[in-house]
Amino acid sequence: MAVTGASGFCGAAVARAALAAGARVRCLGRRPGPVGRHVPWDAARTAPDLAGADVVVHLAAAVGDPPPGRAAERAYRAVNVDGAARVLDAAAGRPLVWVSSASVYRPQGAALVTEDHPTDGQLSAYGRTKAAGERLALAAGAVVLRPRAVYGPGDPHLLPRLLRARRGGWLPVPGPDVRLSLTAVENLADACLAAPAWPAGAYNIADARPYSRDAVLRAVLAAAGDPARLAHLPAGLARAAASASTAWSGLTRRPPLLTRYAVDQLARDMVLDLGRALAQGYRPRRDLADYLAAPDGPGRAARGTRGGHDRG
Repeated sequence: MAVTGASGFCGAAVARAALAAGARVRCLGRRPGPVGRHVPWDAARTAPDLAGADVVVHLAAAVGDPPPGRAAERAYRAVNVDGAARVLDAAAGRPLVWVSSASVYRPQGAALVTEDHPTDGQLSAYGRTKAAGERLALAAGAVVLRPRAVYGPGDPHLLPRLLRARRGGWLPVPGPDVRLSLTAVENLADACLAAPAWPAGAYNIADARPYSRDAVLRAVLAAAGDPARLAHLPAGLARAAASASTAWSGLTRRPPLLTRYAVDQLARDMVLDLGRALAQGYRPRRDLADYLAAPDGPGRAARGTRGGHDRG
């Protein structure tokens, strides 16, 4: 099995799970993965060497919430679209599992999101280029997985970013409580290993049940030993602040402290319909409570943010 992006958070989890399942793992990327053989590959520049791989799981991606502008669009497109095309060419008929994102979905619309929900109108270069890349994959007959807000041991993005957002004894959140899908990284890894046997097409991947946003935030703060309380801000005020922050970043050329995409992720109901994956036998086995109780859970993430060395 070839796993692209195996040095990243999600890719490393998939590579470890594949090895535990008995697969011979080839880790493609600029840096070695946690297991298996390292095959150097720069997704923005070269074609991947997939020789000897019977299955390809593609997770390499430019990830994040970059400031708007042509430079970010070019950088993200080089990996998420042009790199995607190179993977498709190199796969040459092999079973291909393509890890996309629920960020491809149109930001407004149904609270219960099926795979048929429109995939346009994204608020960031990440969402737009992931959508463009997965269109190529779907046209080529790949199995496309759409997780949302992946978390778990080693998470460099979601929960550390949340903990850094504290201001004094408060954690600002936009609008009233909403319902959200989240995806444990172990659940995503399970889906990646099962998906080569699924029919081609798109599948939502998430934990078994959606979460209350406010309950998640309070639970994470408690598990991290943090006394911060939630400060609910009007969603409109948060969006205005995000627009101002983005405009200021354009003048200073520094990343914005707050973006419309970040506000949208927290201020709107976003529950993924898992029916299509469940019909293929997908059964999420982990949830947020498992992570919160683990020794390498958010308490460790909190210590990392205080040490000043985390790069999430």
